[in-house]
Amino acid sequence: MSQTHFGFQQVDEKDKASKVRGVFDSVASKYDLMNDLMSAGLHRAWKAYTLQVANLKPGERALDIAGGTGDLSRAFARKVGETGLVVHTDINEAMLRQGRDRLLDEGLILPTSLADAEKLPFKSESFDLVSVAFGLRNMTHKDRALAEMCRVLKPGGRLLVLEFSKIAEPLRKPYDWYSFNILPKLGSLFAGDAESYKYLAESIRMHPDQATLKAMMKTAGFGHVDVHNLSAGIVALHAGIKC
Repeated sequence: MSQTHFGFQQVDEKDKASKVRGVFDSVASKYDLMNDLMSAGLHRAWKAYTLQVANLKPGERALDIAGGTGDLSRAFARKVGETGLVVHTDINEAMLRQGRDRLLDEGLILPTSLADAEKLPFKSESFDLVSVAFGLRNMTHKDRALAEMCRVLKPGGRLLVLEFSKIAEPLRKPYDWYSFNILPKLGSLFAGDAESYKYLAESIRMHPDQATLKAMMKTAGFGHVDVHNLSAGIVALHAGIKC
């Protein structure tokens, strides 16, 4: 049986998805609160920047993968208008339910789909934009997921990957101290779950750095990839164009 990483642990590939599901089942109800606490609200600025880069137009079609509680789906829907389409997806039912309910509370009725990014249930060349925010690092086969995202994009379509990345070297030590000491404590205090936030810190370290992810996207079929480092590289937005 092939092995893969779950944080710093080595696990069977077949077990990773269920372990990740357990993490997000545990944190779903406190996900938005914890995002604000962990990032001091910066995640809102990162997503706002992603929306600007997306540059969606009325009538376009967007797919939000690992859409969670729906921040980007909501913003995309306002850009594409009534003539466009935004599909809100996640592999985790608890997260998808949180996002769907939140969108409904705000009067937005969007197609919502329980979907595995490695086997997307959509026709080829269906979307103008695909986004995945803070979800790629949890996927077992990132290369397969990126290839699927490329498949469902129209020629000239855009993929936006917003994800934790490799921070600038002078900030590495304090960032590591914060990640491994403060994050689990915040998880324990506000979500009743220190272990899931320990996994979060570990999963960030195991995720490909900016240059490696750019190369992976090119291999998957994106002819042009720009990398936007945000907050000194704590997060990077990779923007790829399908050629």
